[in-house]
Amino acid sequence: MNADTPDTDTTDAAGRIVLLTASHRVAPGLLSWPAWRTLHAADRVLCADAGHPQLPYLREAGVTVEIAAPTAEELVGACAGGATVVVVAAGEGEGALTDGLARMAGSGRVAMPDLELLPGSYDLPGARLLDLVEVMDRIRRECPWSSQQTHKGLAKYGIEEAYELVEAIEDGDRDELREELGDVLLQVVFHARIAQEHEEEPFSIDDVAGTIVDKLIHRHPHVFGEERAETPDEVKEHWLRTKAIEKRRASVTDGVPLGQPGLALAAKLASRVRNAGLDVPPPSGDGLGYELLALAVRAEAAGVDPEAALRAAGRAYRDAIRAAEAAGAPDTVEE
Repeated sequence: MNADTPDTDTTDAAGRIVLLTASHRVAPGLLSWPAWRTLHAADRVLCADAGHPQLPYLREAGVTVEIAAPTAEELVGACAGGATVVVVAAGEGEGALTDGLARMAGSGRVAMPDLELLPGSYDLPGARLLDLVEVMDRIRRECPWSSQQTHKGLAKYGIEEAYELVEAIEDGDRDELREELGDVLLQVVFHARIAQEHEEEPFSIDDVAGTIVDKLIHRHPHVFGEERAETPDEVKEHWLRTKAIEKRRASVTDGVPLGQPGLALAAKLASRVRNAGLDVPPPSGDGLGYELLALAVRAEAAGVDPEAALRAAGRAYRDAIRAAEAAGAPDTVEE
């Protein structure tokens, strides 16, 4: 044997440390096959958290788990002789342990075991929504303000957040858009959490999600069924037809909220009339209201959102005012 070649494999002799992580947003026990295989083959499995949600399922599967929080030095020592030690990471991670292992590895004075990070489960798309529901649930229970809110009391915030979202979209600000979408989502989760407490007709966020899922599937037969739709107009036709069957409305005006902004209301009514194939011109009369109604109907027929158009003009007016102020225009008194 060559004198320069050791008679043992130092890497094998040093063993192996596996840090097993799992998403708390996935049901405990739903681990990947590599994770289960590693757990069953390990010489020791350690976990510092006696209440870790994975432990009952590991034990049920025949995996012996020791409740222990070793230091980096102790963990390296446990791998002596080529042993494999799996550390089931706590929910907040194992920062102190991994930092200690990094320092030992960087020193160059210790024969380190193989170090492996093994994700046992991953978040699915939308998994952070579970965090939002959990946070909202706690806030509802423990926050003096949030615990007293009602649907009626929160209604104005829903309107405000919707307008702020529209502004972020029209401004093209991506960071603002992400934040405002979150604020709108909060309104949905908050109202659903309040609805859980209704004594006679409670419903939860799962009921809300289930309702919209069922509606989307039913109104997209070209996606989930055997209908065909090749153009956006055909898709809209499917949507309107299935919606009419669902709602069984007596008038095309049913379901149009009269409390929305005036231009949007006029455009919505005009849209319902046009889609229904009715010939109902806007009424004429004296006053600015009738003139605005005619303008809104004309805009809708031309494919223009009158509210968006007026907001764009309003922003231009705002910019002109600011430019005049910057140029030293006389101060004005706010009405």
